[in-house]
Amino acid sequence: VQLQASGGGLVQPGGSLRLSCASSDLNLYSYTVGWFRQAPGKGREGISCITGRPMSTHYIDSVKGRFTISRDDAKNTVYLQIDSLKPEDTAVYYCAATQRNIIYSQFWSEREYENWGQGTQVTVSS
Repeated sequence: VQLQASGGGLVQPGGSLRLSCASSDLNLYSYTVGWFRQAPGKGREGISCITGRPMSTHYIDSVKGRFTISRDDAKNTVYLQIDSLKPEDTAVYYCAATQRNIIYSQFWSEREYENWGQGTQVTVSS
């Protein structure tokens, strides 16, 4: 397994979670790492990504202001801080990584990423 996603759980609406995406054999600073989520009965949706160097961060409109992606190069881990959680955020969250030189329009397409983690469940419910 090249990517390990963790940090999911059951949280009440308005709560927060921090998801982690770690790798033991990929140097994540040289990858574009994306977070995707798949809600029950829906397709996988790209929600945020962080590019390698130079580093930049990107979000879909529906999560801007609530989600924050970051990277700790010393720990070789990418984080997704999720605040003000809503029931509609309930999904399995996946991280993925690619070394391809992809552009903005490609960030949100799962077909552009060749390395995937196993997913972590986020459930938002009172």
